[in-house]
Amino acid sequence: MNPLITLSILQYSVAQFIPGGDWIIQLIFYLFFFIFILYGQKIQMYVMIREVQGSLYRLKYIRDEGRKITIETINEIGKPQSDPTPRVDRFLEYFTISPQSLDPAGIVWKLEHILNIRDARFKDEVKLMAPSADKTQARNLENTLEAAMALNYIYKIIRHFYLLGKKTLSLYVIMQLQMVLPLVMREAEAYASALKAFAYGQPIGDGAGALVAASLMHGHETRKLPEDCVVATVQMEGRTAFVIKAEGPGGNVGKPGDAIKTIIEENEGKIANIIMIDAALKLEGEPVGEVAEGVGAAIGGPGVDQFKIEEAILKHRIPINAVIIREDVGDAVSPMRKEIFDAVDKAIERIKQVILEKTKEGDKVIIAGIGNTIGIGQ
Repeated sequence: MNPLITLSILQYSVAQFIPGGDWIIQLIFYLFFFIFILYGQKIQMYVMIREVQGSLYRLKYIRDEGRKITIETINEIGKPQSDPTPRVDRFLEYFTISPQSLDPAGIVWKLEHILNIRDARFKDEVKLMAPSADKTQARNLENTLEAAMALNYIYKIIRHFYLLGKKTLSLYVIMQLQMVLPLVMREAEAYASALKAFAYGQPIGDGAGALVAASLMHGHETRKLPEDCVVATVQMEGRTAFVIKAEGPGGNVGKPGDAIKTIIEENEGKIANIIMIDAALKLEGEPVGEVAEGVGAAIGGPGVDQFKIEEAILKHRIPINAVIIREDVGDAVSPMRKEIFDAVDKAIERIKQVILEKTKEGDKVIIAGIGNTIGIGQ
């Protein structure tokens, strides 16, 4: 309720029971008025600081729980001979410096080189931390560590701005922090769910595209392609479909750009169409698991694979179509929801429809299921 309205009601009530009580209410009113004029901004700031502080405590708890789960999973799966805690703590502070983009020529290849070094470093660290883990378990541990690293980074950034705002008593720093906190907390909760999914090897929402590809190639012979991908040759609607996905069931996204480029070169560019399936961020109000269709390379990440795919299709003038499964940012890294699982059959129907409409019998097409294959085999 408005403070002025509250004071008016109070004034009327006092006047009824205390003769001459109006002057008391007026005094209280002017007192509150001057306090609000002189200290209202500071009072508002301290209230915001308390709210941010509560969220920061929650973030610290989520971060510490993620670190705890990571260490327990490494001890359970990797059977290290020594305590992995110091190495995990060091890993959580790991960072990657993007290449210089002042001169953009060749930046894609520089970025790819940096990412390759990063991936190799991660694999080496996991081998040292968990020597008994097999290939699938090692990949899952890599994803677990990355989720823990993301939680640690989010906590440190929020803590930085909280302490900066508190130290400088800047209303605008604290206000901006308070405004973005609901979105930050949603992201942190999503990473916490992802960490548990990675630790237990459960499929996540981001694996929707990989699950579509796995459904299409199920029962067919697969062969490996460059950079942790597999392909199966499947006959669909009288066409030859090369179905591609990252190699599972370990946590892996592979390099679909290299895989698609390899298939195009093997067939001398004689590909009638490329269809890519991936999870996509939904807008508020849109249902989870909704299937939509469009054109273009449906793939996220730093952009290296998208660049390679676009270069290959431009060279050979190959049409490219996209089928997406809509989901929330939390769904993408959390254990796969039933709505997303049920959307797989709808996506396959869309793929068949595109094949019938955009190609003719005897043509060759590429179907690429994009996404993390954790918990999803071939």
